[in-house]
Amino acid sequence: MAASDHGARRRTLAGIEIFRDTDRDDLARIEQRCRWRSYQPGQSVIERAAPTHEVHFVVAGAVRVEDHAASGRVVSFQDVREGGLVGELAAIDGGERSASVVAVEPTTTAALDPRSFLNLLADHPEVSLATMQRLADMVRQASGRIMELSTVGAHNRVHAEVLRLARERAGSDGESARISPIPAHADIASRVSTTRETVARVLSELSKQDLIRRERNALVVPDLPALTELVERARAE
Repeated sequence: MAASDHGARRRTLAGIEIFRDTDRDDLARIEQRCRWRSYQPGQSVIERAAPTHEVHFVVAGAVRVEDHAASGRVVSFQDVREGGLVGELAAIDGGERSASVVAVEPTTTAALDPRSFLNLLADHPEVSLATMQRLADMVRQASGRIMELSTVGAHNRVHAEVLRLARERAGSDGESARISPIPAHADIASRVSTTRETVARVLSELSKQDLIRRERNALVVPDLPALTELVERARAE
């Protein structure tokens, strides 16, 4: 279980994206309503179908949203890093948790009960708008993944996943990216519905084409436009 209230690295929500336009005094009041929790890698933050509806703001570290197929296979949807949040769907509609959330590195979250979260959305239009924009982005990403699974081969899906990870960590010029730590082959495979062996082959091919290279604890994409062109060409075929 997580250690509640102990070991939190920071007790501020200033770095959470949906609070980017929130007044500091209002933010302090929200912080006081949160329960601060610490997790180690592999610990559960949210369990699928659990009768809980808290929202967790990721104050430090990173968590992974995932589910398990009937066969036991783990399907990974996304990693949410510092500044993001998880659990908002159950807080909004009162339904069951639709996925599990686990910490993938030492993580601190601030958990807010669903009633307080809904009151927050009602009382702060800027937070409500930021939350709607986040949900819209989630729908767009899900639609894109569905299209990829339906229309492109496994190799191209791996290309697209590497591109997505690279864009999240792109440099200020948008021309290159450094993905650190290096994503595990199994994690990429679970996101694009393929095997670790296929991921290994595709990454080897990308390396031979100088589209990626390995450095110490990092996967470097030196030419983002070239990788983008590769992905878009496959989608157009």
